[in-house]
Amino acid sequence: MARLSGGVFFNAEFSAPWCIAAQMAPDLCAPFLGASNHLIPYHYVVDGELTVALPGEPRQKLRGGEVVLFPRNDLHLIGSDVEMPPTSAADVILADGKAIKPSVRHGGGGMAAHMVCGFLGCDGDLTDPIVSALPSSMILRIEETPAADWIRSTFQYAARERAEGQTGSTTVLSKLAELLFVEAVRQYVRSLPEGKSGWLAGLRDPAVSRALTLLHADVARDWSVEELGREIGVSRSGLADRFTRVIGMAPMHYLADWRLQVAALRLRDTGDPLVRIAEEVGYESEAAFSRAFKKKFGSAPVTWRRSKSASNSNNL
Repeated sequence: MARLSGGVFFNAEFSAPWCIAAQMAPDLCAPFLGASNHLIPYHYVVDGELTVALPGEPRQKLRGGEVVLFPRNDLHLIGSDVEMPPTSAADVILADGKAIKPSVRHGGGGMAAHMVCGFLGCDGDLTDPIVSALPSSMILRIEETPAADWIRSTFQYAARERAEGQTGSTTVLSKLAELLFVEAVRQYVRSLPEGKSGWLAGLRDPAVSRALTLLHADVARDWSVEELGREIGVSRSGLADRFTRVIGMAPMHYLADWRLQVAALRLRDTGDPLVRIAEEVGYESEAAFSRAFKKKFGSAPVTWRRSKSASNSNNL
């Protein structure tokens, strides 16, 4: 599962008519988030309203007390009128084309929409099981969350601080952004129709969810479907059928893929030798691990690690 790191945000006031085309590259946020493979932008509406539009999808209205997140960082339009020619977000929020401004004002002077916008850094990418399973956008209605009063008051306080040039709430907002993403995923999972397949749907099935928990907790264990079923009190065939139907692949195929995802993070984030990483994710030999890794990622582990190290250095 991808790890999240909140951090970059800014206070924004847009006045009608306005339209912004938004899609930020991870390297622009690297000074604040560190090197991230992927960004998840969000817009929290403090007051006012706006329209959100993504290619090929129905438009959505966003009103005060609502937040929209874009799990795959898809290009999107936001504005009072998304039919008008858009202005690039980079032209509006970046100072000198580099640093993100703490406060932004833009538009024609009409009805205003006040927002706090930000980005979550994600160490996964579009192949991550959560990120790939999520829709292009998720709207979270703050009033439907258990911490509604705290979330609303924290955003309003942070917006005032940013408007006054203060940065004391940065850490709090970072954690709040992570909470918003988790809560948005929970709401999305609850809304999934019966019969929906995929990783997130698996969290709703008690047996499949328990199987996923066991596999993630002990990735190096020499699991079999029979042993996994015994651990959760389900027959081998019953678990295999339910897991394949809900997740979209057999349990052992999922485990093999997950091992390589974990290994990729270890290669990127540590200097551990290949043989140790191979053992930690359940491979009996470095050679077998290298073959499987190259088949999935297109390059040998050493080459892949070197390319990621070079990329991270360029983002610093």
